[in-house]
Amino acid sequence: MKIVALIDFLKKHIGRVRIVCLYSLLALVVIDWLFVDKSPAHTGPEHYVAFWALFGFVSCVAIIFLSKWYGYLGILTREDYYDEP
Repeated sequence: MKIVALIDFLKKHIGRVRIVCLYSLLALVVIDWLFVDKSPAHTGPEHYVAFWALFGFVSCVAIIFLSKWYGYLGILTREDYYDEP
């Protein structure tokens, strides 16, 4: 299982993974700031640097928390649910 080996490798080097992710994010923000034309933007917030990156991050976090909340409302159940008489 190559996926399991990849996950284990990433867990072992979590510090380096975080550094690579932060530098990648910084590079994308700099590229957005320097090279992306913001003149055809339709709304005001789209003119800000890294607006869509921040919007995407906040949206993902909201989806995760809403999914967990919805799951704990009643979708999640015990594994032995069908074993009861």
